This record gives sequence, structure tokens and C-alpha cells, in this order.
Amino acid sequence: MQEPQSTGTKTEAGPAAVIVLAAGAGTRMKSRLPKILHPVGGVSMVGHALNAAQALHPRTLAVVVRHEREQVAEHVGTQQPGALIVDQDDVPGTGRAVQAAVEAIDALTPLEGTVVVTYGDVPLLEAATLRELVAVHNVDSNAVTVLTARVEDPTGYGRVLRAEDGTVTGIVEQKDATAEQLAVNEINSGIYAFDAAVLRSALAGVSTDNAQGEMYLTDVLAIARAAGGRVAAVVTTDQWQVEGANDRVQLAALNAEHNRRNLERWMRAGVTVVDPAATWIDSTVTLDEDVTILPGTQLHGTTTVARDAVVGPDTTLTNVSIGEGAKVVRTHGSDAVIGAGADVGPFAYLRPGTRLGERGKIGTFVETKNATIGTGSKVPHLSYVGDATIGEHSNIGAASVFVNYDGVNKHHTTVGSHVRMGSDNMYVAPVTVGDGAYSGAGTVIRKDVPAGSLAINVAPQRNLENWVPANRPGSAAAQAAERAQTQTSLSGTDIPTRESEQS
Repeated sequence: MQEPQSTGTKTEAGPAAVIVLAAGAGTRMKSRLPKILHPVGGVSMVGHALNAAQALHPRTLAVVVRHEREQVAEHVGTQQPGALIVDQDDVPGTGRAVQAAVEAIDALTPLEGTVVVTYGDVPLLEAATLRELVAVHNVDSNAVTVLTARVEDPTGYGRVLRAEDGTVTGIVEQKDATAEQLAVNEINSGIYAFDAAVLRSALAGVSTDNAQGEMYLTDVLAIARAAGGRVAAVVTTDQWQVEGANDRVQLAALNAEHNRRNLERWMRAGVTVVDPAATWIDSTVTLDEDVTILPGTQLHGTTTVARDAVVGPDTTLTNVSIGEGAKVVRTHGSDAVIGAGADVGPFAYLRPGTRLGERGKIGTFVETKNATIGTGSKVPHLSYVGDATIGEHSNIGAASVFVNYDGVNKHHTTVGSHVRMGSDNMYVAPVTVGDGAYSGAGTVIRKDVPAGSLAINVAPQRNLENWVPANRPGSAAAQAAERAQTQTSLSGTDIPTRESEQS
């Protein structure tokens, strides 16, 4: 089951162009990372904007850049490889940014039809809302259609001015507004649908004669209206869709709201989220019906979870594939595959390259890396398995270490199928253990073990009697030993001692 998608009215054909404005510096974010590259729900803000824009299937998708140009352009290329990158020049303002985009598109092919303008920092804006904007614009043959919202506190936003008949007469920015205009609570989202010819002509008449010294895109509305064009608005009741992030506080709020909406969609699609307030799921994660997510779980990246799997509590996974019916408890993992019916944790650490087969087990305090563990095989506890292949239905004893590094190079260990290895084994790679082999506890495997063999390190056990009283006189251990010897002497029995070889 794929991630649930929003639905909305679709137009027969996409707009001529969607222009995404992504040139701002975002200084209030106080970050070396450009503002629009900060993530919301695991995807950059501009990534969300590009996804919504591309969902309209425009003939041209243009992105206007300036601040940290190379970094932003490279990122845009990874999100939408076909996007046209447009550089804004030294003339400030959204009007100049859109004008630069129109000029760049015209240089390729004359721009005719509907042009949508949106922003790179409105990550909750949905494609369905943009479709509605375009549909209203086209059906009513508007010169300009603006997306607006009514809010309790409009401070900082441009105010939407209307005539008595409800048509939009203009938009005034906060710093240029009169006291009466500041009382208006309908705000401009900055998202528009334009007729291309109207936009091109009006931009030629936009000046920088205002409090900011910028080319305001909002001036296009008044120019279009004065020329006899119809200017209208589509009001969204969902203010979050037009919210941007100028600082870390607003970014956190957007992340929280995005996660709330994402979890709600998954729950309505058949996923059990026991405690949404203690759960995080990136927008790039895919879940099946009847998955259960327990509190304290974070799922990131391209993680996928199949039907009837249970994840959590207290689990963080990035780019991990979890098979049907698997259980993953108190585990940290990345770039790993967990087979159907497998068991992982608690307190397991799956490093990149881990592949656990169906009904396999990676248990308590086990770390794995570049390890393939076959169907039904188990590494139950207190072990490290690195650069290894383990066959099917084998068992690795507790406290085992795959010694894969010689100080210069990594080496591989291969363990066959139906193998039973003792506790506290060391596998000094490169080494191979054949099918059906066994090993004794404490074995250091330095050479290959043939199929069906028992590997042991034979060494006699020696007991040096009275070593503690002689070498640690006065210690608690010496005193305990002396008391035990006295009791033995009084009882008239001796504790047998012998030297023996342990197998």
C-alpha cells in the first residue's frame, strides 16, 4: 500500500508554467544551510514545494534561485531533474524574481496560458489546493487569482483588499498599509495563478517605489485590474497550507503539524499508532495495513513496514525494510533489511548492510554490519557480526565476535547452514565454517572448519591451590578462602582438586 495521497479536482491539462520562488537568504533561520533546504517530515521545504508543483504537470517547472545558488540548484536537481533553474539578479523583490523566470521561459518558448507562482518554504501546501486555484482561474477567465486565508493575527502579512462586489482590488504589504488596512484579517499567501500575457505586461510596469525598495509581485494585481482584468481570490480554510518558516520556532511548528497530519493519514489507512504524540514518521516512509507502531518510535527515510509487523517501543530506523509479521523492539538501525517473521532486539544495533532472513533473530545487545543472516538463523545476544554471511537455521552462541579487521583491511567470515556455535567464540577472518559444524565454548576459530566438524581449542585447566591467601594476604577474598578451608577441616571433608582438560 502506497502512502495515502490527497485528492482534488483535476484540470484537463496542466498550467503553462509553475514558478517556485527560492531565492531568499532566510537570515532569521540563523543557519549555514539555506532556509528552504531545512527538512519538514524528512523532505526539504523546497522539496515539498516542488512535489506539489510537479503534481500539476506543468509544461515548465521553473525555480528562481540566488542565495547559496549552487547548493540550492544542486538540491533542486535531485528533487526534480527537469526543473529550469533561473537566477535572480540584483534587483530585489518577488516581482523581479517572477519577471526573471518569465524571461527565461520565453527564451526557450513563448509563454502562453496559466502561470502559477508559489514559494519554496510552504511545505504543507497541497497539490489539490493548487489544482483548485488553477481551476477557478481558468473557469472564470481571471487575469489574476490569488490564494488567501483568513487568520486571527495577520501581523506581518500582506492584506487583501476587496471591492464591495468581493473582487480583489489589490494587496498592500504590512509596512505600506494604513491603519484601516492593517485591520483586515484576510492575508495574501503569495501564491497566484496568472494569465501569462497579463503577467508579462504588468511586470513591465512594476517599480521599486515603496518602503522596501523592492519590485512587489503584489503590484501586478492593481495593474491588471486597472487594465480591465478580473482579479479574484480563492480562500483556503486551512491556514497551515500557506504557512512558511522564517525561523527555527516556525520550522518546529511546521514539523509538528506535518507529523500530526501524516500520522492521521496512516491511522485512517489502517495503521495502529498507539501514541501519536510519541511517534515520528517521515513523509517518505511506507506502511501497510495492520502495522502497529509503539511509542517512542521514529521511522525515517525510505523505511517500509509490511503487514502485521510491530515496531517499537523506543526504536529509530532509517532506510530499513521490515517484512510481514516481523517484530522490532528497542532497536537502532539504518540501511538494513529485516525478513518476514523475524525478531530484532531489544537493544540491537543494525548498521548498514545488515540483511536478516525470514524468521531470523538478532537479539539483545547484538550489533551487525555488512552481515547477511539466513532464514531461521539466530544471533541471540551479546555479539558482534560484521562482514559475514551466515547460512540458514544456524545459531551463533552468546558473546561471539566476528573479528573482521586486521588493522589495515576488512575480511569476510562465512558460516554455513545448520551450524551450532558455542558461546564466547571468536571468528578471526577470513575464515569459513562448513555446514552442520559445531564449536565448543571459548573457541577462537583461526582456520576453516570442515562441514560436520567440531572446532575446539584444547587447553588443560590448572588450579594453583592456596594462591589467593599467599598472594593477597588480608584481602576479603583471602579471608573468605581461609574461612572455607577452616570449615572444611572441621567437617573432616576435603574439596577434591584435579587438573583436567576441558573440551
